[in-house]
Amino acid sequence: MGETEKSIPQHAIDRLKGLRGQGHPGGIFTSDFSVNEFLLVRKAGFEPVGLCVGSCIYHLGIQYANWSANQEMTTLSGAMYEARERAMARMKEEARDMGADGIVGVRLTVKRLEWDENIMEFMAIGTGIVHAGGHQGFKGVDGAPFTSDLSGQDFWTLLQAGYRPLELVMGSCVYHVAHQGFFQSLGQIGRNVEMTNFSQALYDAREIAMERMQNEAMTAGAEGVVGMELHEGSHNWKPHIIEFFAVGTAVKPITEERDASAIPDPTLVLSVNT
Repeated sequence: MGETEKSIPQHAIDRLKGLRGQGHPGGIFTSDFSVNEFLLVRKAGFEPVGLCVGSCIYHLGIQYANWSANQEMTTLSGAMYEARERAMARMKEEARDMGADGIVGVRLTVKRLEWDENIMEFMAIGTGIVHAGGHQGFKGVDGAPFTSDLSGQDFWTLLQAGYRPLELVMGSCVYHVAHQGFFQSLGQIGRNVEMTNFSQALYDAREIAMERMQNEAMTAGAEGVVGMELHEGSHNWKPHIIEFFAVGTAVKPITEERDASAIPDPTLVLSVNT
């Protein structure tokens, strides 16, 4: 992605200048942390700097599918991935400009805009944090700020266990599920029977999305992925077209020496709803 495409607006640059850690000891931090998240991130040795946001308004191209065929809609798969990647890049650029070591609590949202059914807004948002002691060993891939969708609580727990987040990894697959023929539908009336065509199509689509996410984690040099989620949605496309989106946080050990006995035992937390 070129510099022109990913550059952040002037208003965002002005906002970042007022944050703490930009040579302004009297500056403030902004975050979407809950109180518990804020305290646990600080307990882990980090300080919040500011809320990082990236947005991409994207026009999706047109692709036609065979009515009777299971097939990936590669044009749409590529569009959904690229638009999210651009929003993520702009969010990371904000984090870099505010001097953050990484971003926690990242959320990716997709919204179809009213003025055109083929235009969607992709947004990435999370809280940039910096190591209070200036430790530089928590950066992500290629020295960029790490990204993670872990909550503040999970971030603290991960560090206590000797692991650190590397990168938010994802995989997308938009898939056309073949329609049933008339005689096939007729033969199933009143019967308990698996819809094997549909089962196989959805199975394939999920596997493609998860494989792409897994490949991203391998490229990042991660040991594994935690907090993985698998989302599915039609985004108001035509019937029988669905997207499967896999996302999670790629992690690796902080040091090469790993001792499972050093992981703290779980503690019971009582919560009272008022």
